[in-house]
Amino acid sequence: MASIPVVVKHQGKKYTVDIDPSATGEDFKLQLFSLTEVEPDRQKILIKGGQLKDDADMSKLGLKPNQTIMMMGTPGSNGSGLVRPKETVKFVEDMTEAEQAQQAGATPAGLMNLGNTCYLNSTLQTLKSIPELQDALSTYNTKNGTLMGGAQLDLASQLASLYKQMGDTQESFPPMGFLGALRSVFPQFAERSRQGEGYAQQDAEEAWSQIVQQLGQKVKVKETDDAPEISFVDKFMSGEFTSELVADEEEARNNEQPVVSRDQFAKLNCHIDGKTNHLRDGILAALSEKLEKNSETLGRDAVYTKTSKISRAPKYLTVHFVRFFWKRDSQKKAKIMRKVTFPQELDIVEFCSDDLKKALIPVRDKVREIRKDEEDQERARKRRKKSHEQDVGDIAGGAGLPTEKERKEKEKKEQEKAEREGKSKEKKSGDGDVVMGEGETFKTDAEVEAEQAAAILEAKKELNSLIDPALRKDDGANQSGLYELRGVVTHQGGSADSGHYTAYVKKAAPVDPKTGKRGEEDGLWWWFNDEKVTEVTSDKIDALAGGGESHSALILLYKAIPLPTAEGVIE
Repeated sequence: MASIPVVVKHQGKKYTVDIDPSATGEDFKLQLFSLTEVEPDRQKILIKGGQLKDDADMSKLGLKPNQTIMMMGTPGSNGSGLVRPKETVKFVEDMTEAEQAQQAGATPAGLMNLGNTCYLNSTLQTLKSIPELQDALSTYNTKNGTLMGGAQLDLASQLASLYKQMGDTQESFPPMGFLGALRSVFPQFAERSRQGEGYAQQDAEEAWSQIVQQLGQKVKVKETDDAPEISFVDKFMSGEFTSELVADEEEARNNEQPVVSRDQFAKLNCHIDGKTNHLRDGILAALSEKLEKNSETLGRDAVYTKTSKISRAPKYLTVHFVRFFWKRDSQKKAKIMRKVTFPQELDIVEFCSDDLKKALIPVRDKVREIRKDEEDQERARKRRKKSHEQDVGDIAGGAGLPTEKERKEKEKKEQEKAEREGKSKEKKSGDGDVVMGEGETFKTDAEVEAEQAAAILEAKKELNSLIDPALRKDDGANQSGLYELRGVVTHQGGSADSGHYTAYVKKAAPVDPKTGKRGEEDGLWWWFNDEKVTEVTSDKIDALAGGGESHSALILLYKAIPLPTAEGVIE
């Protein structure tokens, strides 16, 4: 579409400007800034009685060649609101490899497969998605200096070094130091392959559990500078079960008190059998187990049922699909192929103890209420935008003002209401036009959206006040009962001792390196397939439910959803 020449009048001067029909109001203002030195945010441009908005579509304003447009506004006090940046702009090609790797949106480093080490690579990439772990490891080496080669066998020290090196490159990296330490500390991972030369494939879940156990022993964090150190894993990755052991037989059940115990857990298991279709089914099955022990009442061994409830939910929850079992005839771990779906948002309230439920439910329900309000607000905003785009010929650039159609509908409703009440609320002018009733006002889109935003902000402040006081002090715990999926370790093949492991990690929101402000997530995921790192959409995650030898979820890493502060801000 050809450009449209228009004449802009400003402070007694006329400027001829060619408008690109595909441009926006903001683009037009930048053109005028180059001519008048009036900054875009100080410009007021009138077209057909309406004020031009930054997001106005110039092609829909009905502009004609050589049309005159009025502009008001004066330059800033220094003559220009655009100042030279304090820091010299550095282009990507001039950055070091480490600087490029730390830019927002940079592809993270993959890990080289050193011979059947995909089980380890997928585990390390998923654990790397925990920012609190990265922070704790970043100071680990300085706090834990070791002598006589001890650092080479310290898994936490090796992991800290590995993650730092990965953060300084976008190229695939060989995890040789960490792998050597893992095989020294846990010789099972140094098992040689029975099919030929090299090392054997291992189970990613076993590697995950051993690594987390070592981190729990070595990596410590503090609540405050003067507080005692506590285990990172205990704080952020471990939960607590409250369990009750009851005899199955009525005689023993009537004469023996239930045995109540509290136990720490590092992961939830999802048991899979012929009736398991969803993650919920498998978790419920794992929370109830049969045990055989001596009964004092019966004087013999009897079957007892141990029922567990979550009494503390960690900020990071690991869920393990128990897909592998020992097959005696083949003397190796076989895989349960059954399809088991899982949610990208997990609600654990039904798995919790009564006391924890009371603390979580008010917060969870308020979160859902606010989300619905936000969705309604966004839908209404899109409807208004669509309506205004259709009627933009009535009011040029008039987004934010009521359209002709909206005014007529408003007038019609008021007239019908007045007729029902038996009195007229409208008057006719001499030329027959309808005159708005006294005090009649319309709210602009901006005013409506501001009111809705204020209401949602107040709801978020109220949400913060609903957090249980004990949970508020425990910032390593889940305070709402809701989790969002952040990582998945997958397995492809029919046996734990063969096949291939990969990892999916949800992309974190970009952080401005200067201000430290975090932007919005784009909903995409990184797929770590050893050296190869690919960006994928969330529907790929839904396809990991299994049902064959294709990639199926083995380990899920969930993170507690973020909650607003007392000021209503979600950090």
